[in-house]
Amino acid sequence: MKKAIDAHVHLSERKDDLLRRYGDLNGLEYTLEELLHEMQKYGVAHGLLLSPPTAPGGIVTNEEVFSLCRRSRGMLSPVVTVEPTVEEVKAALRLAEEQRKAVKGFKVRLGYVDASADSRVFADLYDYAEAEGTPVLFHTGDTATRDGDLAKSHPLVLDSLANRRESLTIVICHFGNPWMQDTAELIYKHPNVYADISGLTTGGGPYGKKLTGLLATKLSEAVYYAGGGEKILFGTDYPVTRHAEALEIVRMMDVDESDKERILWRNAQGVFRL
Repeated sequence: MKKAIDAHVHLSERKDDLLRRYGDLNGLEYTLEELLHEMQKYGVAHGLLLSPPTAPGGIVTNEEVFSLCRRSRGMLSPVVTVEPTVEEVKAALRLAEEQRKAVKGFKVRLGYVDASADSRVFADLYDYAEAEGTPVLFHTGDTATRDGDLAKSHPLVLDSLANRRESLTIVICHFGNPWMQDTAELIYKHPNVYADISGLTTGGGPYGKKLTGLLATKLSEAVYYAGGGEKILFGTDYPVTRHAEALEIVRMMDVDESDKERILWRNAQGVFRL
């Protein structure tokens, strides 16, 4: 039986990758070989690879993400990041069409870009994603940079989109942290909305264990509120959170083992058609 599927992984080989500081904070080398070793060590059967942010205000290209996936011995699948311009949306859709068997989702970087989830520029993306049954992941909650726009990354900005596009599979990244109860409402309200639990801790610190326990409690309450764990997806946000720490959050949740299994891999297997 698969132990886990990681629905949210970052990696690049670029020096301007802004997530490198999290690797340093967590004592990680932040390399492909290390990532694959950690996945095997902790029983993570598969991961979805997303583009990290770069300085100033850019991203690692989708082509670089695809290259890393091809070198991953089948352990990683690409998620295409879509920036809010007509040209970037068209390029992302061309890439998805060319690589339709490989692509497992799209990513919109709410809070990092000057666009909302309802921006008209994403209309063609949503049309395509609905037609193909491809999930769209949205960054929500706290941002990795100080200039992030939290008004645009609050999870409740996805409510109107989910209302209008009932066939669009929406994944709320990072469980909307710190607005986790709002995210619980969204996954309860909308049949087409899911949430991953990636990137909730980083670097340990004097209150690291207490924070892990607090997060486990909040996620357990979300399961109670939603009536089960069918809408929650495991993720690390590597290198932001170490695999051991992300798995510990799930281990500490006060929910049935069957719900932990859903969170760890069953839900992702269905949502991303793995």
